[in-house]
Amino acid sequence: MPISVRFRLSVLMLLQYFTWGAWYVTMGTYLITTLKADAVQVGAAYANLSIAAIISPFFVGLVADRFFAAQHVLAVLHLTGAAILFWISGVPDFGHFWWGILLYTLLYMPTMSLANSISFRQMTDAGSQFPAVRVFGTVGWIGAGLLIGSLGLEATVMPFRIAAASSLLLGVYSCFLPPTPPVRKPVKLSDILGLDALVLFKERSYAVFFITAIAICIPLAFYYSLTNPFLNNTGMVNAAGKMTLGQASEFGFLLLMPFLFSRLGVKKMLLLGMCCWVLRYIFFAFGDNQSQVWMLYAGILLHGVCYDFFFVTGQIYTDQKAGAAVKNAAQGLITFATYGVGMLIGSYVSGFVASRNGITVGTTVQYNWQHIWLAPAAITAVVLLFFIFLFRDHRRKS
Repeated sequence: MPISVRFRLSVLMLLQYFTWGAWYVTMGTYLITTLKADAVQVGAAYANLSIAAIISPFFVGLVADRFFAAQHVLAVLHLTGAAILFWISGVPDFGHFWWGILLYTLLYMPTMSLANSISFRQMTDAGSQFPAVRVFGTVGWIGAGLLIGSLGLEATVMPFRIAAASSLLLGVYSCFLPPTPPVRKPVKLSDILGLDALVLFKERSYAVFFITAIAICIPLAFYYSLTNPFLNNTGMVNAAGKMTLGQASEFGFLLLMPFLFSRLGVKKMLLLGMCCWVLRYIFFAFGDNQSQVWMLYAGILLHGVCYDFFFVTGQIYTDQKAGAAVKNAAQGLITFATYGVGMLIGSYVSGFVASRNGITVGTTVQYNWQHIWLAPAAITAVVLLFFIFLFRDHRRKS
């Protein structure tokens, strides 16, 4: 792959994830502080991303891949998304906001697959070339968090306007990406939903892993939707910027994974990841912004282990179990189930738990954060025990 193409794809990934990170992390803080939304409404807003994750494969598989050049579809989606984000920044109430975010996420989620497709179509060896390009997405996410946090914009409309500007820039930039014409091949519904991969469930160990992966997304939703409001509530300055330590940790542990995976194997990697999830939420439950502030930082830094050791290991495990004929279907199915179904359930559960632990004082709601964070810790512990007793992997470490 020419250096010029690699550079263009790297910029694509940087803008793609900068746009997402600019509004997603701080949305809960904005809703609670500025729009006076309750915790259930915050969960409902975050659930829209999961709804979009469930629907977007249909769009990409049935429309984008068959009829239009990927870079042109990407441009239209981001340009339209920019207008929606700018409109969202001016809505006065949660009702309009919810519909706006639903519409925007329906536009944004297909761009994730399209950006990957454009990249893969330009690569001669995706296994070695894609990670070096995709890492700029993490850089973009970190950059968005540092910018929003350092300027103190977390409770304002500015994250949505910054994201709108980034989306506008990305829409224009997409027009100049390498040509990626449609495949124009017949696409079956089973291909889009990954139904061909259901054959994997004949093996009990994979069925146990699949159920675990869906269930673990329930506590994951707590982290995404409530961490920023929680850290701001504790009085932490530049909370959004400090949350990027989680992405830095994710990047570092990703580099260590090949070394650890060959020595620990699938089950120990997954167990270690889930144990760190329990520990993270316990740190959040008992930490504060004074003498126990180290617990808050430790909880943020554990995100790298929590995410990489479970989800990346799970993707590798799925790839190992799937034969050549169902590899793509298997990855599509696990993504549909986790970021779609699992995160959708988790978004509503996190909102319900936070609402049950909130007390209205005057015009504000005070949350019992210790009780809130102990809930995902308990959920993860139950999932962990389920996995320990039922999962058996007889594959030899490799």
